[in-house]
Amino acid sequence: MIRIENISKQLSHRILFIEASAALNRGEKIGLVGPNGAGKTSLFRMIIGHEQPDEGQVSVDKGVSIGYFSQDVGEMSGRSAVAEVMDGAGPVSEVAAELRELEAAMVDPDRMDEMDAIIERYGEVQARYEELDGYALDGRAREVLAGLSFSESMMDGDVGALSGGWKMRVALARILLMRPDVMLLDEPSNHLDLESLIWLEQFLKGYEGALLMTSHDREFMNRIVNKIIEIDAGQLNSYSGDYVFYEGQRALNEKHQQSQFERQQAMLAKEIKFIERFKARASHASQVQSRVKKLEKIDRVEPPKRRQVVAFEFQPAPRSGEDVVSVKNVSKRYGDKVIYDGFDFMVRRRERWCIMGINGAGKSTLLKLVAGDSKPDEGTVSIGASVKMGYFAQHAMDVLDGDMTIFEMLETSFPRAGQAPLRALAGCFGFSGDDIDKRVRVLSGGEKARLVMAMMLFDPPNLLVLDEPTNHLDLDTKEMLIKALSQFEGTMLFVSHDRHFLGALSNRVLEITPEGVFQYGGGYTEYVERTGHEAPGLRS
Repeated sequence: MIRIENISKQLSHRILFIEASAALNRGEKIGLVGPNGAGKTSLFRMIIGHEQPDEGQVSVDKGVSIGYFSQDVGEMSGRSAVAEVMDGAGPVSEVAAELRELEAAMVDPDRMDEMDAIIERYGEVQARYEELDGYALDGRAREVLAGLSFSESMMDGDVGALSGGWKMRVALARILLMRPDVMLLDEPSNHLDLESLIWLEQFLKGYEGALLMTSHDREFMNRIVNKIIEIDAGQLNSYSGDYVFYEGQRALNEKHQQSQFERQQAMLAKEIKFIERFKARASHASQVQSRVKKLEKIDRVEPPKRRQVVAFEFQPAPRSGEDVVSVKNVSKRYGDKVIYDGFDFMVRRRERWCIMGINGAGKSTLLKLVAGDSKPDEGTVSIGASVKMGYFAQHAMDVLDGDMTIFEMLETSFPRAGQAPLRALAGCFGFSGDDIDKRVRVLSGGEKARLVMAMMLFDPPNLLVLDEPTNHLDLDTKEMLIKALSQFEGTMLFVSHDRHFLGALSNRVLEITPEGVFQYGGGYTEYVERTGHEAPGLRS
């Protein structure tokens, strides 16, 4: 269906691809992986024809329809979410728009003299709408939006009033309703809650077309893809199987390549030693000459490319008292909406609570109450003795000063620290060499998240309150964070939609539902086993 043949591509000074080739065949579900900046989005743009390779070609079979979801959704306003989603389904959306205009005209008193013509045209347009199966399409659009956690009022309201994250969902719904022959999805799991994520997972499993997607959620990718294409040093390497198989295979390949490299280096060293030893002796001239020619012809084995590994290191945190957080008889409302009513909750030392609940259940509200960003209407939230808190909020990155460099940001936050410890801190969080002099405004979402964490953990807390800490982080960085947090000896209270993160770190679950608040001993994995569902909103 889609063939990528010997493409080369350079962006300014950065080489993305060097004579790289790959193919996407009918029915394949492929995960595209590679570090930030490797060229994943550029590859998508070349497939849809928005960019051209410098050399080689990208060819798409005739008649193949492609739906492309990107992080750049553009402007949306003036229409309902349903109308915006139906817009991707071709001419039916134009007919639907005219139908709505005619309906408005029929009740407009200023157009009474045109009424006969309006009614006649309405009949024609309605017949065309039915012919295009418009009413069924409207139902399917609402089904997709409901799967992505839209309420009825949000579906019918102006899409312009929605936040950026919800607009992303509208753009995704548009592609899903299209059901093209090929879907290209660039980070579809961003901005989705756990319920929507699991719904999308089921949808894509049942999708019969070909799929090429990127995602920073390994669990999500693992359950959908049957092939991995890795962008590595300008090449496209294909692996059959899911993400876990790819990781194992990649590690084996690197180990094999390393041993081949070492064997060849030992052989070369031996030959060079012989040449150096006997090159001045006439009796060995022919042997020396023969070995020199042999070395000239030999294909050199390259060592495996070293991946940049970010290593988060936590300094030992001071010990807190046994009772870390106490929530007593707390009530909290937003307008008419009751979030908590007479809520009691206790967090003890070294407990790791993950907070679960559908959108709007009050997960972030609870973290804000604990962090002191919000006050309860009634009741008390108290922090225990010797508790030192680190709070990572969803808006934490907004407090960064875009005009400052990374190093200036760290210096401002810790004026008493010397240069050496601050540079070491930056290095631990993946900012080495000249990176430390980058302006904050040019950083990616993942890099900003790393910087906020570096600032939070320099003077280590013993209570971490984390609201979606893995958003924007790539797979390798996320893995490093999980590894570091698993060694953290303090207490944790967190919200995340990443199931791998939840399973690896939680040892308690607090589930917030309309029926009440439930506590579970054991972590997320035990919660799934006991309840039979992966998220509260999926309860039958």
